[in-house]
Amino acid sequence: MQDPPVLLASDVHLGVAPPETERAFLRWLEHCGNEASQVVINGDLFDFWFEYRSVVPRGHTRVLGALSALVDSGIPVTLVGGNHDWWGGDFLTDEIGVGFLREPTVLEIKGKKTLLAHGDGLGAGDAGYRLLKTVLRGSVTRFAFRWLHPDLGAWVARRVSKTTVHSLRPTDRQMARARLLEEWATKELESSPDLDQVVLGHTHVPVLKEIFPGRHYVNSGDWLLNQSYAVFPQGQPPQLKDWRDGEASESDG
Repeated sequence: MQDPPVLLASDVHLGVAPPETERAFLRWLEHCGNEASQVVINGDLFDFWFEYRSVVPRGHTRVLGALSALVDSGIPVTLVGGNHDWWGGDFLTDEIGVGFLREPTVLEIKGKKTLLAHGDGLGAGDAGYRLLKTVLRGSVTRFAFRWLHPDLGAWVARRVSKTTVHSLRPTDRQMARARLLEEWATKELESSPDLDQVVLGHTHVPVLKEIFPGRHYVNSGDWLLNQSYAVFPQGQPPQLKDWRDGEASESDG
């Protein structure tokens, strides 16, 4: 029997995503329970997530329950902290049971050495954000934010977030970031000949490109516009698919 693939998605942005998108993602998670050996959510599952000592953001209970059910069934689930939900903590790891990564990580996916990262702050042209990220993720900022009332904290996060579902196509800025991240991934593959693939998200632009023979750059895209995801089968090249009406199909990315 063939070993089931690893399935990977990113940029669902629960909290901004409309209800039908969240329902579609729930169906995809159910699909993962039947088809995957491991599930990876590569950043920005939530448009905002911050854990206080005794409070977590309200909503998305069914998604959290679906993730917990996957773990309970023996399918490992890994969440990568994105620029919107890097502040995940003990609730996700201890109560839901997922693994949580905060930094770019090299790991093995189906026998292939993989550099996995959300993508924010990587590559050229993002110096301002890298400085802001240092401040936002610093211990002093996290300590101060924890003392805000959760309703006020969520309001601040909504004001800062620029996620939108009103655009029917990627913005010029997203396309520019997509090109810069592809250049960054190409340099990583070039400088590390033992690296088989670089897997990112963040840009909301799905990409599957063979940079060198048998070595790939994969960007899983997003669920706000594309409902796209990546498939990593054993002994085969990665695939990029999209999910529509509960059906998986090949993506044009």
